[in-house]
Amino acid sequence: MTLSPEKSPTTPADSQGAIDTLCRDCTALAKLPNDARRCAACGSPRLLKHAELTQLGVAHLDCDAFYAAVEKRDNPELIDKPVIIGGGRRGVVSTCCYVARIHGVHSAMPMFQATKACPKAVILPPDMEKYGRVGREVRALMQELTPLVEPLSIDEAFMDLRGTERLHGGPPVLSLLKLVQRIEAEIGITVSIGLSHNKFLAKLSSDFDKPRGFSLIGQAETLETLAALPVSAIWGVGKVMQARLERDGIRQISQLQKIEESELARRYEATGLRLARLAKGQDTRAVIARAAAKSISSETTFTEDLSDGTALEKHLWRLCERTAERCKAKAVAGKTLVLKMKADRLSSLTRSRTLSNPTQLADVIFEQGRDMMHQLLADKLGTRFRLIGIGLSGLVDEKLADPLDLGDPDKAKRKAAEQAMDALRDKFGKDSIKKGRGL
Repeated sequence: MTLSPEKSPTTPADSQGAIDTLCRDCTALAKLPNDARRCAACGSPRLLKHAELTQLGVAHLDCDAFYAAVEKRDNPELIDKPVIIGGGRRGVVSTCCYVARIHGVHSAMPMFQATKACPKAVILPPDMEKYGRVGREVRALMQELTPLVEPLSIDEAFMDLRGTERLHGGPPVLSLLKLVQRIEAEIGITVSIGLSHNKFLAKLSSDFDKPRGFSLIGQAETLETLAALPVSAIWGVGKVMQARLERDGIRQISQLQKIEESELARRYEATGLRLARLAKGQDTRAVIARAAAKSISSETTFTEDLSDGTALEKHLWRLCERTAERCKAKAVAGKTLVLKMKADRLSSLTRSRTLSNPTQLADVIFEQGRDMMHQLLADKLGTRFRLIGIGLSGLVDEKLADPLDLGDPDKAKRKAAEQAMDALRDKFGKDSIKKGRGL
């Protein structure tokens, strides 16, 4: 694991011997003494040192505070100011810059709390079209290195660079460093890189040293690195599952590593098997190249304009079911919910909300969409609407959908009920079963 020259833990190399070292400024790659503090070529202290530096090839790239970074790039007056991207006072924070985070602001925080924590923050509405355009520019540079780019969202993706050494004239770590420099120079934002031998560890390490981070987890140190972390560091273990594990006395990954896989499966079923393997750094998932779909949505136009919330809810529910069905058919889930309503043929009103976890469940889409719809109705009191639509963007693999809810009985029951309804519809037709609100 590589954090920074000052923080790097002991690597598998001998402390007195030479170790592969890469300078993050001049990109010089050489073997230097393990205790070297500066680049022999340019004197920079920004060194990556690791015994497996030239062997690792699975990477996770994550743009730093992406929305806020794009806004600061486009308006230099914002550079040193706290910036929050989000909705009105009743909305939530989509993202915020690192200056705002120092004041305690974080994603998904209600806006009234964010403005209270950081009253001097500059608040900007999200410009998803612009962010999407910049995200595609970043992805295009990634695809110049390898065809194996697997987007997770608009601002992050996995890459598999194994086997590209001859093509690029150097190991994956060198190609990634040059990519980071190109993104900063050509696009004007910063990114953080995690590099390891599988997807789970690559994504984990990309969070170790943000912003402008470059961290590695090698094969030899995998168990030791994971053992020092809390169970919440495992992908999919959030507050609910963390609380469940804590009730069983399990707080550290080191504790999971000592429990037999069969015992974890007995306690937590399929989740237990997953915990057992990830706790030991085992992840066999391949990086799968695919084009990132922008969004999935459904909409309807009324025969007569509507302003009544109850009537609009019935239409909204059917659209949520349709959107969820399309997500399931494409095996994806969405992180950002977008509501669209039209009052006439020319103007449309949209509201968006970033969810705490990606979802493909009609129940979740409806609850969040209904809340946004009633906020919009309150803002536009008395307005009659001719169209309503609901959609999901920021699409990811369905395996990432609602990862923290396996330990939440109520959510698990709702999810199971929806899956049972899906199975009946597949067998007997789409109209074979409906919820009361859809009648």
